[in-house]
Amino acid sequence: MTAPTPPVDPARVHALIVGIEEYEAGDAWRLPGPARDAVRFRRLLRDAGVPGSQLRLHLAPSPSYDPQVPYEPADQATLRRVLVRELSLAEGDVLWVWWGGHGVLDRAGRLRLFCADAGVADKVGIDLDSALARYSGDAVPGLREQMWIVDACETFEEDLAFREALPADALPVGRPGHAHRQTVLRAAGRGRAAANDPVRATGLVSDVLLGLLADRAAVLPAPPDPEELFPAVRERIAALREEGRTLQHPEIRLQGPDRTETLPPAGPPAPPRPLTAMLRAVEALLAYPLMHDPDERQTVVAALNPRVTAVLRRHNKPRTDVVNILGGLARRSPEALWDLFDAVVSLDDDPALKEELSAAIDELAPTSPPRRDRR
Repeated sequence: MTAPTPPVDPARVHALIVGIEEYEAGDAWRLPGPARDAVRFRRLLRDAGVPGSQLRLHLAPSPSYDPQVPYEPADQATLRRVLVRELSLAEGDVLWVWWGGHGVLDRAGRLRLFCADAGVADKVGIDLDSALARYSGDAVPGLREQMWIVDACETFEEDLAFREALPADALPVGRPGHAHRQTVLRAAGRGRAAANDPVRATGLVSDVLLGLLADRAAVLPAPPDPEELFPAVRERIAALREEGRTLQHPEIRLQGPDRTETLPPAGPPAPPRPLTAMLRAVEALLAYPLMHDPDERQTVVAALNPRVTAVLRRHNKPRTDVVNILGGLARRSPEALWDLFDAVVSLDDDPALKEELSAAIDELAPTSPPRRDRR
């Protein structure tokens, strides 16, 4: 007979609870609901006996909402300090992380969670993947049982056409270990938006989860069994999809000493992302063997206008160097991309490679007349 799971001591439970409705980016980023959902979640853990001092509540509420409980700011410096310097060293057994707000999948496929001081020109945030890596290694000696709940969009960065690149937001990570057990519920699903109910001011998945957790109050503050919880989440979100209220497909990832698995969503996956113009051009250039040789790459660059190439950032790794070359030429002089084409094909005139490179540059430099005569 399996021994019953020992009860969790509320005094050894910690939580980071984040709800961001207002951003420095302005009204276009306003998101009614996350602060309210965060306060509801805090109440659940408080009612389960977790000391208020161990419930770190960080909010950026909208002007129309008064949380009526003490809270700390939700800017990047504050949240980074909590994650790196404070919570990492907390003495306890269980960690809850609740995050509601805006997010995006960056070009490397990592989920960035924007902080309250994210602006149009500086979209600061927390790299969720690095946070999970930190909290699964020796940088966090305690907090062996963890439940992370993230209600944020996972729209592709490329689809949002940001004018400024996302800054590096990764947290420091220690040595990996096998002592921690993480359950991570991501509400949106890869490539999808997380829907809010603007009338009731709540995230759709957050509202579902809060209801399900309230039904399991007898279990709290221990995390509920994810394989019992997740089917209920999927069932309720599927009903919302049928009503046309969302396209979300939440997923849960389980990672621990004896298991690493993502429980798949009940529904079709997000459609495959088409190659961006930049990625297509990068792949087209790297298809040339000569672009993997530093001397031959330099021969190609030396054939271009020196007033343009003088400001290019260079790198010894072929892929990074090609990205820098294409990006620099596209920003400074799209026509210079065709000079690059000429330089490359003068060294290697393979017909198939030439055809693809020409098509890729046509796509990358739409403001320049297509040079189809060069195919």
